[in-house]
Order: sequence, then structure tokens, then C-alpha cells
Amino acid sequence: MTGGLPFAPDPEALGFDSARLADLDAYMAGMVEAGLVAGTSTLLMRHGQVAAFTTFGHARLGDAAPLSRDAIFRIYSMTKPVTGVAMMMLFEEGRWRLDDPVTDYLPELKGQKVYAGLAEDGAMLTEDALRPPTMRELMSHTTGLGYGLFDVHPVERAYREAGVMMAHGYQDLVERAARIPLMFQPGTEWFYSIATDLQALVVERLSGQTFGEFLRTRILAPLGMVDTGFQVPADQVHRLAEMYCDDGAGGLKVAADAFDMPINDYTRPPRFEGGGGGLVSTATDYARFCQMILNRGELDGVRILKPETIDLMATNVIPDAVLNTYSPLRLLPFSPALTFGLDFAITEDPKRLGLGEGKGTLSWGGGGGTWFWIDPENDIVFVGLIQRMADPVSNEFRAKARGFTYAALTHPEK
Repeated sequence: MTGGLPFAPDPEALGFDSARLADLDAYMAGMVEAGLVAGTSTLLMRHGQVAAFTTFGHARLGDAAPLSRDAIFRIYSMTKPVTGVAMMMLFEEGRWRLDDPVTDYLPELKGQKVYAGLAEDGAMLTEDALRPPTMRELMSHTTGLGYGLFDVHPVERAYREAGVMMAHGYQDLVERAARIPLMFQPGTEWFYSIATDLQALVVERLSGQTFGEFLRTRILAPLGMVDTGFQVPADQVHRLAEMYCDDGAGGLKVAADAFDMPINDYTRPPRFEGGGGGLVSTATDYARFCQMILNRGELDGVRILKPETIDLMATNVIPDAVLNTYSPLRLLPFSPALTFGLDFAITEDPKRLGLGEGKGTLSWGGGGGTWFWIDPENDIVFVGLIQRMADPVSNEFRAKARGFTYAALTHPEK
């Protein structure tokens, strides 16, 4: 066992062809050899057992030691599903409901206007919101909030100019956001946003704990996720993989910033414990989280959420009117075949998308090149970790990993 995860005697015992899984390993090793990533870590599970767990390369370029299975990675937006689980624990306690106005919990957002175009002088025109965003919309990026990470809309540029994600704490963050109009009328579009960070603030207000303490006591410690958190202990910093980006010449350079913000120094407490992207984790820790989701809320006798609550998270909440239209604002090409639940993307029709995974697969990824998927139909968990800032090369890993994995699956479904 590694990280408390049981290993199958061989991939064939779990319905995989070892020779075809070797194609996945060859791809990962080749990307390291080509100098496109420093190292890779991939963990594949089925029926609650590890089918394959391989690492290539190093935690840092120039290291003599190979990348270890317990290497710590910045998982960025893979933090979001963990935040969603925290929210749903409070949901089960009756502390909030999906159609409650967000302003019941974040009164700073009361009276927020909505973007309605630009004046001749470039100033934003606004209109009244038809209603406040709901908690359902906060959990699904359909509130109209921005992020400040993408140069695609005047509201996004306003978030960047206001330094919303550079706030000194959650109170500062929500106050900065409150001064900027919503991008669209609540529920009428999907835009990747600070919504999950605001979920973390809701967790703090409803629980009376800091967000990090809530995660540690209610989720991370119970699941045995011993290396997941917002800070790396001084005696474990050597396990933290370095973050890289394209050097412009086909190679890598150490990334000094992420989305035009300084890379977090995980040796010290963060400015705020970011529910949208602040965690570090390991392959085994995150696989334990995914397996809990796949088990519909339970792992090793510890129940985190009820089965019906996991089912709720895995149910689409994007309105049909959004799914049936195209918008350049969306991070993913959402449609009736690819939807979004409560802090997870959902594959509704894999064949229509040209994918081999099962219907109902949940997934997401992080801006530093990490990704995961949870396939209930085939009883599969996959966690992939690299450290290369989001670009076409880092995005390629996700598609390749899916393709090689399902090509190796000889006995699909349970």
C-alpha cells in the first residue's frame, strides 16, 4: 500500500491491458525526455485498487533524485471540488439551500449592478440586477462574477485592475468584488470566477472556523490526506515540485508568476486560504479524495457526505438556454453533452464528445498542469500531476492520458 491505497497484483486484475498502459508511460517519459516537463506522476485506480502508479523525471530540473510518489504539487483549481465538498457538508446540516440568495451569506454583494456595455469614453454602463445570484449559481460559476485571470471582457479587466485575487484576506476580496458590476444577469451565462473563493468565505462564516481549519478537521484529516494543505512544513519543502512555464524557445524556465500574480510561497502562510486554488497535494492524497467521491461520500469507513449529496453535486445545474448556445466567454465548450454541476464538470454524453470514458464522469484540472477524473460507470479514478503553467502543451496531457487509459481498458463497466 502507498498512501493507504491498496495495489492490485497487476493491471489485468482490474481489467486493464499492461501493454497498452505502457503507451501512457511512454508518452509521459517522452514528454520528460523532450524537456517539456520536469516530471510526471500518474495514478490510476479501479474498483478501489491501484492499477498503475508511475513517475518520471524529477521534482526540479537538475535534481539527481527521481520524482518520488510522495512529491507535493501545487494543484490550483483542483482545490475547487474540495471546497465544494466543504460547502455540501454545511448544506447537509441545513445551513444553506441552493436557491437562497447569495446576499443572505455575503451581504457585501447587495445591490450589485450588471454590466450593460461601454460608454463612448470607455466607462462601463450598468443596469440593475433582475435578482440576486443564488447559491446554486455560486456553486456553478453562473453568478456573473469575474476572476481577473483572462483578458476577455471589461468586467474581467476590472477585476485585474482592482487586484481582486491579490486581496489581503477574504473580507478584502469580497469588498473589492462588490465594487465591480456582474458580467451578466445571474443564471444567464457561465464564466469561470472567484465564486469558489467566496464559497470558502461562506464556509468560514457558517462554521465559525477558518477555511483551512474546517478543511483539516472535517475533510483532510478524516480522509488521511496528510500532505494536503495551504502550507508545506519546513522539513517537507524538499518534496515540493518546482513550477515551470514555457521559456519561449521550446524549453522550460522557472515560473515566477501564475496568471500575472506571484507564485505562492508555500513555506509561509498565504494571504488567504484560497478555496479556488490554494491547496498543495500529492497523487495519493488526491486519489483518496476522488475515491471518496466515487464511493458516493465514504472512504475506509469514514463518511464525509451522504450518497444523495454526491449525486446532487454530480447533477447538471447550468440552464438549458446556456447549454444550447455558444459563448466565447466559457472556459469549456459546454453543451448538453458536457455540463457542470456543483464544482465539477460532468461528461453527459461521452460518445458525442468522442471520449471513451463513462457517462457521468466528473473532472476538473488545475492551472499548473494537474488534472483528475472520476468515472462512476467504469469505477475509475485517475490523477495526473505535472508542474507546467497552463498552455497548449500542459493541456495536451489531459487528453492523451484519457485516450491511453481507455484504450487499455479491456473490461469496461463494473
